[in-house]
Amino acid sequence: MKKVMVGLVLLLAVASASAALAADVALTSVGQSPDAVMVRVVMKKLKVEADYDALMKPEALGKQKVLVAVVGGSSKGLGAAGINADQEKARAVSLLEAAKKKGMKVLVMHVGGEGRRGTLTDLFINAAVPFGERLILVKGGNNDGLFTKLAKKGVPITEVETVATVQAPLEQALKDWKVIQ
Repeated sequence: MKKVMVGLVLLLAVASASAALAADVALTSVGQSPDAVMVRVVMKKLKVEADYDALMKPEALGKQKVLVAVVGGSSKGLGAAGINADQEKARAVSLLEAAKKKGMKVLVMHVGGEGRRGTLTDLFINAAVPFGERLILVKGGNNDGLFTKLAKKGVPITEVETVATVQAPLEQALKDWKVIQ
């Protein structure tokens, strides 16, 4: 019985220690579209663990090095989350501000292309892009130059053909920011 207890205590200690270790990447949606889930799949292909929460709040940020904010508005997603567009925008801005204060790198992604653009998504683009230190977009999403206009001077904007081709620039950004080798 004593051996079982010692084993359980050791197992609990190991489980607690590994649970306390945060990933190097925090991943969230800005607009509650399913696009952040697609980016999460790409990260898994890169073998990058991300602390993912579609409704991530500033207090969820720990020792991560990078915040990936995937922008795409979805009225259905907002409804499912029980929030409106203004609440989502406020949440996103407070999270992005907190990430900057912590010295985290911010990658803003828009993988929905032209089809995911519109008034709702543009609200979130306007809120998130000024925080981005890099932008990765699916072609068509910047046809009107909105991302270019909102990005701070010198911020690299990478456009790819499809969501399936975001892997290479995402990998490069994470390498440059010392998340992966």
